[in-house]
Formats: sequence, C-alpha cells, structure tokens
Amino acid sequence: MAKKKTKKASEVEYELLEKPEEIAGRLERGELFIKKNSKIFGGILIVGILLIAGILYFQIDKQNKNEKAQAEMFQAVYYFEQDSTELALNGDGSNVGLLRIVDKYGGTDAANMAHFYIGSIYLSNGEFQKAADHLKKFSSSDFFVQARAYSLVGDAYLELGNTKDAIAQYKKAIDHKENKFFAPRYLSKLAIAYEEAGDYDNAIKTYTIIEDKYFESFEFTNARKHKARLEGLASK
Repeated sequence: MAKKKTKKASEVEYELLEKPEEIAGRLERGELFIKKNSKIFGGILIVGILLIAGILYFQIDKQNKNEKAQAEMFQAVYYFEQDSTELALNGDGSNVGLLRIVDKYGGTDAANMAHFYIGSIYLSNGEFQKAADHLKKFSSSDFFVQARAYSLVGDAYLELGNTKDAIAQYKKAIDHKENKFFAPRYLSKLAIAYEEAGDYDNAIKTYTIIEDKYFESFEFTNARKHKARLEGLASK
C-alpha cells in the first residue's frame, strides 16, 4: 500500500502565494468571524481594561490610605513610646488613637503595625484575650519583629491558662529564622509553658537545648538551675 505523501509547510505557503484568491478567501472568512463575534471580543477587551484599571486604582488607593494613616498615627506612636497607653489607644481629642487607625485604615501597612502596638498595650494592661486577638492580626517581613509577635501571643495565652496554644506560639517564635540572640529567651518561655502544662519531660528537654546550643546566653545559668529542679521533681 502506497504511503500518502504529506506536503511540507513551505510547499503549502508556495501554493498560497500562487493562489491569491485562496488568501483572499481565508482573509474574508477571518473578517466574517471577527464581525460575527465582535460583541464577544469587545466584551473581553472591556473586561480586561476594567480589570487592569481596578487593580491600578486599588494599588494607588491603598498607597494613599497608607500614607494618610502613617501621618495620622504619628502622635499615637509617640504616646506609645512615652508609655501613655490610654492616649495611644484612644487619641487625645485632636489626634486619633491606634484603635481608630485599624478601624479606618484596615488592610494598610499602618493598620498592620497598629495591631502590634495595640496588642502590646493590652498585654501590659492585663487584657490578655484582646492582646492575642490584635497580635495575631499582625505580620511582618522583619523576622525579629515577627518572632517577637509570636512570643507575645504566647505570653497572652499563657496568662489565660491556655498552655497548648502558648506552647504552639513559642515554638513558632523559636522556629521563625532561629537566631542565637532571641531563641534562648523564647526557649525559656517554652520550658515554662511546658512546666505549667505538667509536661516536665519536654520542659527538661527544652532547658537542655539552651545548655547545649546557647551556653553563652544570659538564659544559660537559669536553664541549668531550672533543669536540675525539674529533674528532681520528675524523679519523685
């Protein structure tokens, strides 16, 4: 059985050039298709333009809101740094407080940072659930600040007697790009949370990590002391 000969692409192109009426026919069919579906193409184009315009508007609007929020929260941050926590939270009558910033400018970088300040204030004021709620809404690309936020959430949960969630938050603080400066502090908090939960074995293991890995840290001496104490309790 003879094989069917397949034309090369170059041969097809040559034939088209030799038959201009074929080219015209194809162009005409293409034009008819476009005319027939012009509403669809027009709709797709309009949707694309609106989508791009919407994204640009959102980005510009968010940037403008963030700049305005940063300017408005300047005084509140100053009060926070001066330990005037009531004025920092609620404002002074002329300048808005941090609570107003998160309500008015939600989704901005300024509101995100305000959640950290608010959570820290509530923690120091003994309002631990509010502290946890605001601190959990905060996120940062700065791994030092983010790890600290996890640790503060852990502190809030520990004060609430929720050792399970406190342990989880301290672990997040430790594991978030672990470093020799802050990891020993977070490990100490983790060990305390384990002890509060009655888990002496894990508390001892945690203090052992400080002994083995962070022997130059401030927490080293206390880790040895508390480890020995817990080993004594565990042996009874």
